[in-house]
Amino acid sequence: MCGRFSQHYTWQQIHNFSNPLTLAAGRGNLQQRYNIAPTTNVDIIVPSEAGRELISARWWLVPAWWKKSLKEVPSTFNARVETVDTSPMFRDAFRRKRCIVPASGFFEWTGPKTDRIPHYFSAADDGLLGIAGLWERWQSPEGEDVTSCTMVVRDADEWTARYHDRMLSFLQPEDFDAWLSGSAGKDLLRKTPPKLQEWVVDKRVNKTGQGDDEPATIERDS
Repeated sequence: MCGRFSQHYTWQQIHNFSNPLTLAAGRGNLQQRYNIAPTTNVDIIVPSEAGRELISARWWLVPAWWKKSLKEVPSTFNARVETVDTSPMFRDAFRRKRCIVPASGFFEWTGPKTDRIPHYFSAADDGLLGIAGLWERWQSPEGEDVTSCTMVVRDADEWTARYHDRMLSFLQPEDFDAWLSGSAGKDLLRKTPPKLQEWVVDKRVNKTGQGDDEPATIERDS
């Protein structure tokens, strides 16, 4: 499962990654983030009249029908591909509200619980990664509007299994339209992932939010 990732790209990089792409009205400048944890607002790409739009969403999906408080939502920052189309928490979004989560990289951990070793993963060509996601709009009992999202995860391939038994469901740019339109089924989520590279980083990322605005956070640990 993926519980930490990074988004640190320029306007040129995100436009090259997803073209066409427009910016949601009222959306602020890009923020460089190196240690993003669940419940943080992140960038996601959603379909729009102009083609695709970059909006902000809380990374912890809240289904539109949820009647309790935000704090009572169970763990929904990842959605398993095996049940993403049948789980009550995700099935409506799978049918109608798909998104792409652009990522510069992500983290996984190895080692015992008392001495966890953080590993950073990114595309082998240093490009952006497109993660299959779902999004929703929800209104709290108090009237607050919340846009939220989740990332889809699948069984790990042989390379990734050395670090974790699950991995993110990645999309290639040629599959973006099929995913966002809803015309593609779950088979798309099990395609061969992009080639990745990995290195060990400083253990400070083990703490949520630590080094989130510092590029050194993802440097190789000496």
